[in-house]
Amino acid sequence: MFSWICPRCGRENRPSVTECPDCAERDKIAAANVPPIAAPLQQAPPPAYVPPPPAYIPPPPAPVYAAAPPPPPQHYHAPAPAQRPPLPTWLMGILFALAFLGLGLGIYYGLQRYGNNKIADSVAPTATARAKGTNPLQKYIEVVGIRIIPDSRKKPQARFVVVNHGNAELADLAGNVTLWASTARSEEDSVGTFAFKLPSLGANESREMTAPLTTKLKIYELPDWQNATADVQITSP
Repeated sequence: MFSWICPRCGRENRPSVTECPDCAERDKIAAANVPPIAAPLQQAPPPAYVPPPPAYIPPPPAPVYAAAPPPPPQHYHAPAPAQRPPLPTWLMGILFALAFLGLGLGIYYGLQRYGNNKIADSVAPTATARAKGTNPLQKYIEVVGIRIIPDSRKKPQARFVVVNHGNAELADLAGNVTLWASTARSEEDSVGTFAFKLPSLGANESREMTAPLTTKLKIYELPDWQNATADVQITSP
């Protein structure tokens, strides 16, 4: 509740009181004890006393409340899936036995097939391609000096020398030559093949020839002359 202080006596008065009671009482007593004097000249009445406005007292600050901490985040947990009952022991044993049996059969048949193919691949070139012919002139004919060169169409061709080591002249001489790389293993394929044919070849005579080379390799993949060997099969006479 507001109040005002008298500037004369310093008394604190209520806001509803416009004049300090103590000062008013003292003024009455003083006025009663003073003798009357001649009336002075007419003067303007003193201004009415206006009490000063009450002193402003700022309101008390509003209380500061600590903010409540935020609630912890809510994490959604999916419901756990329903667990299936475990399989019986006897059923699990049967399944494991079938699995091991199938694995063993697969390994067995795989080894059998791989082994048979490997044996066939390793025997076939040596048993057939490199087999010596039965022509009686086989031991007298030799093909040497083989060089592989490209022809005008960039196709590989073989340039070679046919030698007759016999003491008799041969007419209508023909044969097939299988070319092998001297560094190749027995299970590898041959380099290529070519054929030759001569109307006649005298005793102890040699003849240089050229024939197209049948091969699956590129010209730059073929072996050099010093790394090539030839198997000769006489087909005529």
